[in-house]
Amino acid sequence: MIRQRAESGVRVLILLAIGTMAGAAAFTHVHDLTVAHGQPDWIGWANAVAVELMAIYLGLEIRARRRDGRPVGLVGVLLIAFALLSLAAQVAEAEPSVWGWIVAAVPSLAFLALVKVVLSSEPTAAPAPEADQPQGDWYDEPQPVEPAPVPVMPPASVAVLPPVGVVQSNRPQVVGIIR
Repeated sequence: MIRQRAESGVRVLILLAIGTMAGAAAFTHVHDLTVAHGQPDWIGWANAVAVELMAIYLGLEIRARRRDGRPVGLVGVLLIAFALLSLAAQVAEAEPSVWGWIVAAVPSLAFLALVKVVLSSEPTAAPAPEADQPQGDWYDEPQPVEPAPVPVMPPASVAVLPPVGVVQSNRPQVVGIIR
């Protein structure tokens, strides 16, 4: 137990150190690139905050949506877009050589990797049962769950369209609908 807590503490310290340094580099590159292209200093910092924190927020949003069973498509696309903006700023500020680009990309890639690892990790220990709930024995077999009855739906043409020849007075008539 002590070893696990010490290991967790070391992991958090490493995460904070890398996150702080990578974040500082990424913020600085986005800021410098913004200012180099004619924007005032404060807009440079605003862009840096927007780009870097959006990537973190979108990662958290993806985790929450997955937990709730909601779709993550658009949020995932936005995460990739903001990550690419950060990476592009890193590379644009680099010395124009392959090694310059690789070295400049390291902070952004390290930060994204940390965000991915942290946000994709799940707790390994099962939650403890509540005190007022009886614990089941290890040999208890789960009881089968009966599926919920599926409601019978009328065909789409019946459910959506009125009968042929019936004009609804409260709806505008649309010319060209083929039945």
